[in-house]
Amino acid sequence: MEATSPIRTMRSHSDVQPSPWVLRWASQIRPGGCVLDVAAGGGRHARLLARMGFEVDAVDRDRTLFVDPPPRVRLLEADIEGGAWPYEGRLFDGIVVANYLHRPLLPLLVGSLEPGGMLIYETFAHGNERFGKPSNPAFLLAPGELLDAVAGKLRVVAYEDLTVTEPRPAAVQRIAARRE
Repeated sequence: MEATSPIRTMRSHSDVQPSPWVLRWASQIRPGGCVLDVAAGGGRHARLLARMGFEVDAVDRDRTLFVDPPPRVRLLEADIEGGAWPYEGRLFDGIVVANYLHRPLLPLLVGSLEPGGMLIYETFAHGNERFGKPSNPAFLLAPGELLDAVAGKLRVVAYEDLTVTEPRPAAVQRIAARRE
């Protein structure tokens, strides 16, 4: 049975190694800007972004997953699915999301970008059920769903809907999009 909250199934590799998608597009965020890492988990992306010189806000429902955050990272434990959005009124130069989906947050994330801000998002898509978990449609993006989430609000820089083999086989959607 799958949990009713986000699923992080690629722990052994993905909690250590940043996503190649995030690595590819993080340099497009305004240098020295403030970046939000949503569902930060063990902090693989927050650490990367801090090393790149960004000020990072990392949020997760379980702060114990993120051991020893570096100085440029502010770690917040918050239930972003059941509680109030802890960043109300804040705008970010970049927002990074990986292996997490809570659809009601999509408009909030899009609306939380500064002009010129980048959304870098990657998570599981329909078709992933043939590879294992997550397999519940509630945690799988429908075809084109990320494109629909940013339509008319952000300029899509890159988009992929594909099957990957690393760190394990999975069906994913990825988007890099900028607020004009």
